[in-house]
Amino acid sequence: MNVREYTEADLPRMAEIWNQVVEDGIAFPQLEPLTLETARGFFRAQNFSAVAEEDGEIFGLYILHPNNEGRCGHIGNASYAVDRASRGRGAGKALVQHCLKTAAALGFRLMQFNAVVKSNLGAIHLYEKLGFVRVGEIPGGFLTKDGRYEDIVLFYHTL
Repeated sequence: MNVREYTEADLPRMAEIWNQVVEDGIAFPQLEPLTLETARGFFRAQNFSAVAEEDGEIFGLYILHPNNEGRCGHIGNASYAVDRASRGRGAGKALVQHCLKTAAALGFRLMQFNAVVKSNLGAIHLYEKLGFVRVGEIPGGFLTKDGRYEDIVLFYHTL
């Protein structure tokens, strides 16, 4: 699985994958799907946006940006999305590993994940396997698409 910086040509597929996660309503906080135009601005506004591909087919993506600003601007934050039909092929692991290297190269000292939904066991397992430290949980911190409040888990990783 090759991970690389996105190009303009990748935007339709990136929006499609991102929107799958938004539409599922169980992992991302966004409520509205991206259009091609809003995707262009959204992915351009990040410090880094990348895709995971194999044989020219895009399977997932990530965005990287500061978790906060000013005196906390050295802490990065990221979001990952993998195509529903492509999960379990290693794209998530490749994306997170690439993101950690990119974050360090961009000068971030830490990564912090603020809202990993507790039922997202695949992501939690991957983050812990890659050395993320679980800080704690916030009860009812995420409103699922079906109206339930679910706990979220906070993680950090030193770069």
